[in-house]
Amino acid sequence: MLMAGNRAFAGWVGVAFYALMGWFLAEMSPLVYAHAAPVVSSMGFSMGGQAVAWQLDAVGWYFAVITVGAALAVTWFSAGVWGRDYQAKGGNLRLLNVSLAMNVSTMMLFLGSADMLSLFIGWELVSWSSFLLMASGRHTVKYALRYVIYAMAGAMAVMGAMALVWNAAGNLSFTGLQSAVTHMSTVPLWTLVLLLFFGFGIKMAVLPFHLWQANAYAFLPGPASAFLGAISSRMGLFAVLVVLIRLLGIVKLESLSIVGSFSARDLLAWVSLLTLIIPTFIALRQYDARLLLAWHGIGQGGYMLIGVLVGTEMGAAGGLMHVFNYATCQAILFLSVAAVMYRTGTADLNKMGGLVARMPLTFLVLLFGIIGLAGLPPMNAFVSKLLIYRSLVSEGMPLLFVGTIVGTLGTVLSVFKLIHNIFLGQLRVEHEQIHEVPWSMMLPMLLVAGLVFVTGVMPGLVLEWVAAVQTSLGLDPVHYVLGGVKVQDSQVDMIWITGVLFAGVGIAALIFFGLGNRSKRVHQLDNYAGGHFLTADIRYQYTDHFYAGLMHHIGSWYRGSFRWAEEAVTTAVETLSILANRLVRQEVPAFSMLVMAVLFMVWAIY
Repeated sequence: MLMAGNRAFAGWVGVAFYALMGWFLAEMSPLVYAHAAPVVSSMGFSMGGQAVAWQLDAVGWYFAVITVGAALAVTWFSAGVWGRDYQAKGGNLRLLNVSLAMNVSTMMLFLGSADMLSLFIGWELVSWSSFLLMASGRHTVKYALRYVIYAMAGAMAVMGAMALVWNAAGNLSFTGLQSAVTHMSTVPLWTLVLLLFFGFGIKMAVLPFHLWQANAYAFLPGPASAFLGAISSRMGLFAVLVVLIRLLGIVKLESLSIVGSFSARDLLAWVSLLTLIIPTFIALRQYDARLLLAWHGIGQGGYMLIGVLVGTEMGAAGGLMHVFNYATCQAILFLSVAAVMYRTGTADLNKMGGLVARMPLTFLVLLFGIIGLAGLPPMNAFVSKLLIYRSLVSEGMPLLFVGTIVGTLGTVLSVFKLIHNIFLGQLRVEHEQIHEVPWSMMLPMLLVAGLVFVTGVMPGLVLEWVAAVQTSLGLDPVHYVLGGVKVQDSQVDMIWITGVLFAGVGIAALIFFGLGNRSKRVHQLDNYAGGHFLTADIRYQYTDHFYAGLMHHIGSWYRGSFRWAEEAVTTAVETLSILANRLVRQEVPAFSMLVMAVLFMVWAIY
């Protein structure tokens, strides 16, 4: 990729590279998930007496397939006309291609971690390669720098957790972590759990560490936004799965009681629920299509965390399957918006409308994406969300269940706003002459959209992988069939559900057209409203202040609670920055800071 640089074939080299990686992962699949045995790498070294090694198990393989698939789709999208146009407008295509390849490579290294030290090395490499990709946009450098600050804070938290493990076990192996947990008292164990969850959770933009992600992802070149939005932040979920779920375990989290039966697992689940709800309703207020999708990316991570924290076969299966489902939906949504921007030059939802008449295939792709993201049949995310809902009900968690429904309601409202303001309603005069994007951009979007539909009708194709991941994590695997899941004496079969759905649509269409369709298609300006004929200068599509009534009712709550929380985090960061600045300028004695740091570590360890 570095050698090809800005040349016309550079993107196609990337497509071939990721296709080869995909083939290699497919060849490894019988070894990894069918036999449930990790593939151990011969590469390794020793650092300070600590062995550093890599291996690929079912968990890493699952995330690797999604990562390579996302990279293949976005590189294919940018390899042809889009890449040439981006370069002609002054974009650095070499930086975009190289930084994307570095992201994929470092993610592969991270997903193959075999101990805490290799996990941390991969974590840092992913963070810095993500920074490079974020900095590839013309107006995103400041947001990339903000990400670095958050990433460094997360790295410090993970290093603190590693120090606790080293003190308790004398090594940084995964087995050492498991043995350390059994000998830790309550306070150090709580400290370890919180450091790991929030250290890795920063990558997922878990509340209250969510402020960096939306702007950092939204304003990148379209393919970069699609890749980071689809899979990059899920690296944090991978680390949570490996360390908190597999090594510490749900039972250990439940044993850490706060008040009564409310445990550490419940605390993390409620943090995940807030991560789901708050960013989703922030997305509802956005008028830039890219920001709307980026805020949704934060919220969807809440579904995944809730599912795996429930820990049952259905809940964990729903959370894990949603990683795949979300990646496919988010990829086509970001690419669809990039396609619209390629033709119209804007992502402002108040400056579009009626584009379905000019870009029907892009409309279809975005329609598949929003149906999936909203969790409606027959798309794949319906299945994963249904599994999460059912697990919350069966485990007696009604408040969490209601919270996820509220989050889904916010998702439905905001994605309707997205498709309405872009494709429905009145076509603007300045967009009369635009047409569909070239096939080099359209084909990868259609293929991924087809994947969203096929894995929605036949979710067993993905649940086979998910069951292997559950087994690798030490969880009970979900019982699946091609069309869905088996639940006791019943089953959810999406093949039948989809058949009934399409039969209903077919009958409705037959009745409508069979009774004689007397409608007549006319030009949008060959009409009148309120006794006045419409002209091109009259705007009759409602886009500005979308959901004004809803925001009137929740606006004060939004401003009073959401902004207060964001301002509290901002104030805390500013205070720490001032303290660090004074330390550098020696306004605060360094010895005092050292004493405070030592006292905190002593308290945490003992």
